[in-house]
Amino acid sequence: MANEVTIPLLPCASIDDIRTFYEVLGFRTTYQQRKPNPHVALQREDLNLHFFEMAGFDPAQSYGSCLVLTPDISKLHREFAAGMRAAYGKVLVSGTPRMTRPRARKNNDGLGGFSVIDPGGNWIRITESGAPAAGPATTPAGRLAKVLANAVVLADSKGDVAQAARILDSALARPRPDDDPVEQVEALVYRAELAVTLQDTTTAAELLARADRVVLGPDETERAAPAFENAADLAAALR
Repeated sequence: MANEVTIPLLPCASIDDIRTFYEVLGFRTTYQQRKPNPHVALQREDLNLHFFEMAGFDPAQSYGSCLVLTPDISKLHREFAAGMRAAYGKVLVSGTPRMTRPRARKNNDGLGGFSVIDPGGNWIRITESGAPAAGPATTPAGRLAKVLANAVVLADSKGDVAQAARILDSALARPRPDDDPVEQVEALVYRAELAVTLQDTTTAAELLARADRVVLGPDETERAAPAFENAADLAAALR
């Protein structure tokens, strides 16, 4: 048979908290019940997510996850970020809930992706469907780009933020004359993002200041624009 539809059913501690959060991201409630079991159904265009409430559920211990395939991760991320800014005054980058930024994942054939970690601790993993818009993925060439690619897999895919921070710290502590300055900015800003996630605001501010001091030419400034956009969101989160 064709035309089957699969909808994730994910756990949470409170369907009210879940509903409020996903409404910020542009979802609407299509069904809700309190008895016999608390359950809420949410929809945003063709994206459907259902949640059930569990008494005593700890989001920090959640293994809930699902994969969302979309042809345009950047558009979806921008719309989610706009909703967060409107509701919270900033993009949530630490704690639960939070959202990562779109990045190429070397463990997913170089396809871009980002994750939403919702109030139930569920990882909603949004990834590009099909080939990347820029064509076939290429292996990062520079030293820092390779380290950054490994850190993204650890933190954004596996959730091991502390280990990702450690490998970036090791690389950034030993700068080389041939390091690409754009890769340096990208590594510093991502390390700052990890610091915010770890609630180490002092380190995050220091790393953002270091990134701002990197000398860039006009072409390099253009290449580094996405990293500086992320830096602006992080600075807002620190205020």
